Amino acid sequence: MKELVEVVAKALVNNPDEVVVTEKTEGRNTIIQLHVAASDMGKVIGKQGRIAKAIRSVVKAASSKGKQNVDVEIM
Repeated sequence: MKELVEVVAKALVNNPDEVVVTEKTEGRNTIIQLHVAASDMGKVIGKQGRIAKAIRSVVKAASSKGKQNVDVEIM
């Protein structure tokens, strides 16, 4: 999942070198944290959070076949 979020985020931003994705697993829950440059934050979130919601939906769909709960946090 980490790689999926990283590829999508790097495609959206102007500074792909500043994209950092970390993954923390706690039992059945996995939290993926996405860090981008301050100037690219709006591009990752999108108008009314539509891009962020789409990223979360894609990750949920990709993780649905496993028994993990995956959440994406944009920092």
